[in-house]
Amino acid sequence: MAGADAVDTDVVVVGAGPVGLMLAGELRLGGADVTVLERLDAPTTESRASTLHARTMELLKQRGLLDGPDGFGDPLPPHEPRGHFGGLPLDLTLPSPYPGQWKVPQVRTEELLGARAARLGARVLRGHEVTELTQDESHVTVTARHAGRVVTFTARYVVGCDGEQSAVRRLAGVGFPGNDAERELIRADVDGIEIPGRRFERLPKGLAIAARRGDGVTRVMVHRFGTPPRAGEARFADIVAAWREVTGEDIAHGTPLWVNAFGDASRQAERYRSGRVLLAGDAAHQQMPIGGQALNLGLQDAVNLGWKLAATVHGRAPEGLLDTYHEERHAIGRRVLSNIRAQARLLLGGPEVEALRSVIGELTSYERVRAHLAGTISGLDVRYAATDSLPLAPAGATEDGRRRAVVDGRAEAPRPAVGGSAGGPHGSTGAPMLVGSRLPEASLLGTDAPPTTLDLLRPARGVLLVLTGAAEAFAEVARQWSGAVDTVTARPADGGALPDVAALLVRPDGYIAWAGDTPDGLEAALARWFTPGVRTAPHSPHRHRQHNVRRRKMGNLTGRTALVTGASRGMGRATAERLARDGALVAVHYGTNEDAAAEVVAGIEKDGGRAFAVRAELGTPGDVHELFLALEEGLKERTGSTELNILVNNAGVMGGVKPEDTTPEQFDRIFAVNARAPFFIIQRALTNMPDGGRIVNISSGLTRFANPDEIAYAMSKGAIEQLALHYAKALGPRGITVNSVAPGITRNGNPLFDIPEAVEAMAALSTFNRVGEPRDVADVVAFLVSDDARWVTGSFVDASGGTLLG
Repeated sequence: MAGADAVDTDVVVVGAGPVGLMLAGELRLGGADVTVLERLDAPTTESRASTLHARTMELLKQRGLLDGPDGFGDPLPPHEPRGHFGGLPLDLTLPSPYPGQWKVPQVRTEELLGARAARLGARVLRGHEVTELTQDESHVTVTARHAGRVVTFTARYVVGCDGEQSAVRRLAGVGFPGNDAERELIRADVDGIEIPGRRFERLPKGLAIAARRGDGVTRVMVHRFGTPPRAGEARFADIVAAWREVTGEDIAHGTPLWVNAFGDASRQAERYRSGRVLLAGDAAHQQMPIGGQALNLGLQDAVNLGWKLAATVHGRAPEGLLDTYHEERHAIGRRVLSNIRAQARLLLGGPEVEALRSVIGELTSYERVRAHLAGTISGLDVRYAATDSLPLAPAGATEDGRRRAVVDGRAEAPRPAVGGSAGGPHGSTGAPMLVGSRLPEASLLGTDAPPTTLDLLRPARGVLLVLTGAAEAFAEVARQWSGAVDTVTARPADGGALPDVAALLVRPDGYIAWAGDTPDGLEAALARWFTPGVRTAPHSPHRHRQHNVRRRKMGNLTGRTALVTGASRGMGRATAERLARDGALVAVHYGTNEDAAAEVVAGIEKDGGRAFAVRAELGTPGDVHELFLALEEGLKERTGSTELNILVNNAGVMGGVKPEDTTPEQFDRIFAVNARAPFFIIQRALTNMPDGGRIVNISSGLTRFANPDEIAYAMSKGAIEQLALHYAKALGPRGITVNSVAPGITRNGNPLFDIPEAVEAMAALSTFNRVGEPRDVADVVAFLVSDDARWVTGSFVDASGGTLLG
């Protein structure tokens, strides 16, 4: 049995849907090594969920996932302030920077979260179906099937984010009590139909919904009153028949993009943690996805769990921290399932629910009722209960501040916390009322403050926000927790959104852990959620300290992508292997030898790295186009993005003939592979390469050392040295470096290296009296593509072992 120090990864996340990818990113921000196992070979093209609610949008903003190159972009996705409760119109507007519903297809959400997880260094392995799971006191072993073979992973913890039929939940023996579905909605995305738009239209025989998207595709959903769920998968013919019966319209001529059915089953895992196995998203709770609440509930599970689990695997968690995940999120899940069951009855019930719908409709005209329901749907009313184990600061807020401290941010009487009383053991007035509620967004002023309170949480660390000029007393208490908590002194720019207290301690998930006008109680709150320790280095998504992880070591290229041409053997192979060891996802290019490339990829993956093969025969028409089609497909599948950070032009062909015997065809072939292909590969790569990228061209010592039998070859290599020199000048403003590496005599599999006398003669040309090994050159390349070489560009790097010294 493996010991605690013999694990492949800190955490295995099973399921690469939105929840699994969100969790992977959160864990990486906390420095945990993460491997994601996904049953599907490629990301789904079905956007089953398309709604993000206000609290989820705030969480995405906290992590920088709404703006800039890593977010949805500008403008934000379409916004709709009105939603529904069981099909009854409901204004969802509440105090939040993102009130209402935001329409984002699930495929886009997955793409965004997948790219972020990959950029932070998470390893996503597709086509892996989990079949076995065992755990002991030190680790978990996960067995999966991949491409017909059995693969085993060991981890400190495993998180099931693998949906309602969760294999992790089943294999861990976690009960899933609740109710089976009694009713269902059939839905489909259909192209080529023209039907009236319908928003929860109740007709004599059933419910019909139709919404046409901007791309011309119409999403249709239909329920026939009194019809029980079907036994098998829904087909397009099923929705055609149901739609015709309910509406009288024919949509059979349309083209279905996908079809599925979902019922009103309602189940919840008995516990979200079972030893070293945890559950999140639909693996933890099954509910009808009414109004997008299922996806949002799962994403919020991930943000609650991520920082706690990352701290736990690195020994930075106070006792009991990980158990608070179940305590907090199980209560929230139970409450959401209850409101969804009520909505399902209102939505899918027949004539028998009309009287109830009428009463609920009348009640929603009252502001307190509307705000209450809007809070439950949007997630803005979530408040985690204070516990006896967490002493609270003494009351210090003004009455106005207390009224602003309610969970949904509205100036009204406080609501009870989910799972406990609003104020915990010290009462329900003053600053204690703030504990467990979310940090509202507010603009900040201060020399060390970001623009808003939500921006404070981008690194997923705790924050002590001091809102008074007398900051030293608070900072002194928090100093020994600087490894986990940042102290920021600022003042509100607008004054209205933040509670009227001197300081707030905020957890990495954006919920307030302590509030007060004096430091009383702050130390106890810090000890409740964090472990003392000094922060050793600024956080960087590309550099994480690793903790006893066998095989895969996070290197200085973590989160970056690389293409190495001619990587199936020799220096190219050694370079691909070295970059993968340093953390990069490597595209292993080959021309004809598919088996050799597959061997390189398998070796990299065996050592815990990430790689995939791409084929293109360079020097032929369409070579670069073919190369980048395969490259972008591979990158997209694994990272959700086509971004390429590193390019190594290594592929080349020798001449091997005397100049007088060189034919025009041989000459053209040498230049096509060695000079033309690198030029156009760089040209094409620049559309994928962000600022700060790295390009290395493999030249040759023969540009400085005469060999009459390789004139054409030496000329072609001289050309790519010029390519590096001039491109370096052109790309300097973008921070992209371009350099040439010139190997000398390097072992390359040529039979000549099997002759001892020949090797001895070649070795004598080097100052070190040996021939070069592929790894000698690979290590030079690894330096040039690292951050350490940021000040080196346009250079000719002699990697000949001193051969050129003469």
